[in-house]
Amino acid sequence: MRAAALYGILGPLSLSLAMSALLATPATGRPLAAPTAHTASARSATPPAGAAGGPSATHSAPAASAATAAPTWTTWSAPSAPVAARPGDAAAARGVAFAARRAAQRGIAFRRCPRAEALAAPITCGKVSVPLDYARPRGKHISLTVSRILTTGPKARRQGALVYNPGGPGASSMAFPEYAAEDAFRKVAAAYDFVGYAPRGVGRSAPLSCQRPSAYAKAPTSSPPHPTAAFKRRLVARARAYVRGCVRRSGRALAHYTTLNNARDLEVLRAALGERRLTFVGASYGTYYGAVYATLFPGRVRRMVFDSAVNPAPGRIWYRDNLDQSLAFERRWRDWRRWAARHHAVYHLGATADRVLASYGTARRRLARKPAGGVIGTAQLQTAFLRTGYNDAYWDPAARALAAYLRGDPEPLIELAAPDPAEAAEDENGNAIYTAVECNDAPWPRAWATWDRDNTALARRAPFETWDNVAMNLPCAFWPLKSGRPLDVGNLEAVGPRAPGRVTLPPVLLLSAERDAATPYAGAKELWHRLPGSSLVTERKAGTHGLWGGPNDCVNRHVDTYLLTGKTPGRSAFCGPRPEPVPMPEPAPLPEPDKQPATIPGTP
Repeated sequence: MRAAALYGILGPLSLSLAMSALLATPATGRPLAAPTAHTASARSATPPAGAAGGPSATHSAPAASAATAAPTWTTWSAPSAPVAARPGDAAAARGVAFAARRAAQRGIAFRRCPRAEALAAPITCGKVSVPLDYARPRGKHISLTVSRILTTGPKARRQGALVYNPGGPGASSMAFPEYAAEDAFRKVAAAYDFVGYAPRGVGRSAPLSCQRPSAYAKAPTSSPPHPTAAFKRRLVARARAYVRGCVRRSGRALAHYTTLNNARDLEVLRAALGERRLTFVGASYGTYYGAVYATLFPGRVRRMVFDSAVNPAPGRIWYRDNLDQSLAFERRWRDWRRWAARHHAVYHLGATADRVLASYGTARRRLARKPAGGVIGTAQLQTAFLRTGYNDAYWDPAARALAAYLRGDPEPLIELAAPDPAEAAEDENGNAIYTAVECNDAPWPRAWATWDRDNTALARRAPFETWDNVAMNLPCAFWPLKSGRPLDVGNLEAVGPRAPGRVTLPPVLLLSAERDAATPYAGAKELWHRLPGSSLVTERKAGTHGLWGGPNDCVNRHVDTYLLTGKTPGRSAFCGPRPEPVPMPEPAPLPEPDKQPATIPGTP
């Protein structure tokens, strides 16, 4: 699935987006989470909204409306997850223990960051070595890049290292230490070292690639909401060619880019940092592999925050999660159109959501005939407007760009939607990791007829993102490697007999917005039910992907309290929505495209 900037890449987001673009939080103008390959975030000049709502004492599950209930897809069923440990798991478990012991002995030599990381002092950087294959821990190793800034508070108040992941698969949190200076994070930064890292295959951590970046970033391209048979044939051909590129460029290493290995790497990183137990914040896809970590290593968990949770049910990873995501993006697309219609006097796009859609359709038809600036085709338009589903901060810039283009001025749309050649290598790398992890993790339908049938039916209800999501994930239909079986998250017995020292998982904190499209709310409730003692904080009537550090003081207070004291707000709590964007006299600045501390799966 595609996702957004401080928050990750989960499914429907087009991988052609810079991963950081979708995850920026309105509070800082920078992403905390990384989107799935299709995520984006934006900067907003709106000040924090203040607390709304409050902790709820209820111990019942949040009510699910018909609009948020997950649909049932009936044409394809993934094999159910095994209950017992799988062959090879025991060897991998021994490999993790070996690698963690060695990492604890060696530690991490933090020094001045390389120029390529663009991180200034007092942030420092280092590396940690992890096995490519945990079943062979004495074999080939790869190095993960790590960044850190020491706590700003007195030594007596230090609580250890706080590790962050923004999502993806394919997003890096190397810039996360920069957030320690932001107002929204200062209380936590006074108690914790902020630690970011690039997961295996990402950035400078043994980077994975499946095609030339220039080919990946080619523009303009086409993105029809209801493709013809000929277009579908080209879609299949491109997916097959992409898979061949992954195999040719990566060889046998390709099989080792998985969520399980991301979780194992996190355990080695914990040991290398000298932490007895892990304190972790994961956004988007980061919630999934964080939950996998918690299932594999419950005795190593200190505190965990899961922000914008992926649905971890084994039968939904990843094919069904992507179908759910495409449907959820249609609702968020409608939210933006209704908002633009309410401000017709400003944008002149139409006084109803349907008329705004008609204006968007006019722009699509014009761009199909003549791409703007020679680089903005219908695919670039769709990718840019997908960002409105990730973050409200994109609502005003998107409306202004569309209005200007229809008036004959293409420059704002070009600024909003044009691919940045300087980011082509990073974007291609993120897409390659996204593809490898999701294709390796779980079974996918192998018959094109299944994809065509499911998504043709879905596009009748949700045309906005459905076929772009297919294009992103279709290589998994032709993946040459044996797929894994998703871990039964929360089932501690599923990973084998309890070893000495394994304990009950401590309480964790979940955050979710009711109208989140990248990671639909039903997924947060699923994870909440799977993790006994967990607490779910819901932002009502809101849909921005990634909540921590945003403008909702109620949400931020719950996170601060939990990270600083370990206290959760009971079984569940609710916060009022953030205010909707208000059109400003002058256009708001676009989000910083190169910052993303924290992006789901193909989903998530």
